[in-house]
Amino acid sequence: MQIATFATANEEPQLGLVTGENVIPLRRITGIPDTMIDLIAAWPQAREAIAHAAEGTERIPLSHVQLLPPIDRPGKIMAMGLNYADHIAEAKLDPPREQIWFCKQLNTVHAPFAPIQIPKASAAIDYEVELVVVIGQRGRHIAKDDVPNHIFGYCVGNDVTARDWQFRTPQWVLGKSFDTHGPFGPWITTAEAIGDPHRLDIRSFVNGELRQTSNTRELIFNVYDQISHLSEAMTLEPGDIIFTGTPGGVGAAMKPPVYLKPGDLVRCEIDELGAIEAICEDEPEAQTVRPAIVSPEQRP
Repeated sequence: MQIATFATANEEPQLGLVTGENVIPLRRITGIPDTMIDLIAAWPQAREAIAHAAEGTERIPLSHVQLLPPIDRPGKIMAMGLNYADHIAEAKLDPPREQIWFCKQLNTVHAPFAPIQIPKASAAIDYEVELVVVIGQRGRHIAKDDVPNHIFGYCVGNDVTARDWQFRTPQWVLGKSFDTHGPFGPWITTAEAIGDPHRLDIRSFVNGELRQTSNTRELIFNVYDQISHLSEAMTLEPGDIIFTGTPGGVGAAMKPPVYLKPGDLVRCEIDELGAIEAICEDEPEAQTVRPAIVSPEQRP
């Protein structure tokens, strides 16, 4: 199943089941929560009712809705660094002996097709296509064999990065946490629909030019290793999201480096999960963030 958060012109954000080119609103199903995190927590009880929703008659074309971040306020946004061999090689670094973790802040959460800001404070904005994991079941000290039971689903993500800020200090948090720099979606594809997540082709394009291409089988620390290890340090909860690492081909590794600029179009794709796409634009003069929505003509 594919579960989205969306809005229409005259209604508040709501959850929907994506089927082909349509979305089926879930709000009229008795007992279905209103928010994605609550739905994830209630999934064992809600799944059957949502499956029956596919037989319903109320369908809205995706071209008529605004797709929002699948989860508007994840409890945690954790991200893995240096997790594809080709990305490590292009960065001229040694393969890590231990998993390298950092966090992105809530202000990075952004809709899958909404514009990405080129901030005033950075001249080195880069793209990073990534598989995003959505935690489904609370857990601490999760055994690797049990990790699949704790995953709700998967998304496409773009770990947008201010490279100049990233490498000013040993800590990457600021360089990874500018406003709008964590778009993900376009919806959550449930884990049962994907099965093994380590077989998915992953790509990014800038202005139609292929920049990154790999497969999630190339992850150095795979999804199950990551979640098991992370859970040794912290309790993982429904709705937490994890960016799992990016393959080679980032702009910083080009010679000379080629960073994103206003007007650039960045597209990130993962097989079976869909695609997200965004135009880059200057940070607005007013200190307010544009609503994280997308108009129908911006959909790929």
